[in-house]
Amino acid sequence: MGLAQPPTSTLGLLERVRKGDQTGFPLLFQKYAPRLAVLIHSKLGPELRSRLEVEDVLQEVFLAACEDLGSFTYQKPGSLMSWLSRIADHKIADLARHDSRKKRAAGVQLPLRSPSNPQGFEPVDSHTPSRILRQKEELQLLVEKLESLPETYRQVILMARVEVLPTEEIARRLSKSKGAVAVLLHRALESLKGRPSSIKDEE
Repeated sequence: MGLAQPPTSTLGLLERVRKGDQTGFPLLFQKYAPRLAVLIHSKLGPELRSRLEVEDVLQEVFLAACEDLGSFTYQKPGSLMSWLSRIADHKIADLARHDSRKKRAAGVQLPLRSPSNPQGFEPVDSHTPSRILRQKEELQLLVEKLESLPETYRQVILMARVEVLPTEEIARRLSKSKGAVAVLLHRALESLKGRPSSIKDEE
């Protein structure tokens, strides 16, 4: 028999959602939104960022994740972030193709409980997803620091600390040995001068 998971760990939150606890998904949103926003910002690039808002893409990703959560299988730490990253790739491609600039209310994007939607997820506090993302001074600082780094440093940090990819996959993508990836990541993190709290290991 497996050990019970802490209720606020990723696996614990997934178990809560699947058991019908509707506070679980908003907590997952809060847990992953900052890190995923950084990744989306990088994936969009300067040209797409002139036409698409990071927050809009983030809302689209979590809506898709909410609707398709039953197909996700937790395998190890980082697997949910990798799944969300793949959804982000698809959503960015879709939004870029349609050049969507439509603003959507957070209550529509994430089906939180409201008088018009009594079956939605129960909000965990007074912060709607869009308000959470407005409190992003630390996030903006992180993005600025990442953009000031050399491209290879930025790539390895995003892959290792944001997407939580295994070293073997990072090595394959960068065409480097695992040892070289470890050295590169160490140097990149040193250049970043400490990890902000937005980039932390998955629990």
